[in-house]
Amino acid sequence: MDLYLATDLKSGCIVHGKSGMRESYAPVTSIHASTAEPIAFIDQLQPKYLYIADLDRICGTGDHDSLIPHLAERTECILLDRGCRGPDDMLHIAGVKNIVGTETAGDVLDRFTGGVLSVDIKNDLVIPWKSDPVSFLSSCSRYHFEMVILLDIGRVGTRRGLSSGMLSAFRAAYPGTLLWGGGVSSEDDLVLLAKSGFDGAIIATAVHTGIIPVEYIRRGTFCL
Repeated sequence: MDLYLATDLKSGCIVHGKSGMRESYAPVTSIHASTAEPIAFIDQLQPKYLYIADLDRICGTGDHDSLIPHLAERTECILLDRGCRGPDDMLHIAGVKNIVGTETAGDVLDRFTGGVLSVDIKNDLVIPWKSDPVSFLSSCSRYHFEMVILLDIGRVGTRRGLSSGMLSAFRAAYPGTLLWGGGVSSEDDLVLLAKSGFDGAIIATAVHTGIIPVEYIRRGTFCL
């Protein structure tokens, strides 16, 4: 199972995301890094795979487009969420896969012929429609994305943990490549995800606090 280090960018810094409350995000602290400046931070943590949410671009207050190539040089693959709103709104950089989120592009998903679909969940429902996530996920094969991320925004940064029943239901609903993001609290949660058949996980807080070894994101995989 692939492991991606979650990296939220805001006002030129990496910030600690928690429960989608973006206005209160503060610069990240990590036992593995001495700074929240993005390039130096990534140089210190050395992740193989990176998930980036450009919060300024998502919220319409700016962007970090000029920074992304420098981070792409330091990693093998980046999954990039910059609030893409249509097929012409993607950033084309080697090693970067653009994320299309239901939060920002939900009305035009059928217009895309590539990229990564992020099924954005808040309060246990897919936003913006407040749909049941299992039902929505079961319909995602009609779209033309490389993979799907289930992103539980309410769990992000909380270390709430996961349940095997929930994960099994999600996995059964979609036959393609499926990643999970939000609330991964420990190595036990990684075991649950792997045993449930997920192809990848997006993690951060448990790495920064030392609960999940940093070596896992440096090699980019978790094996049972």
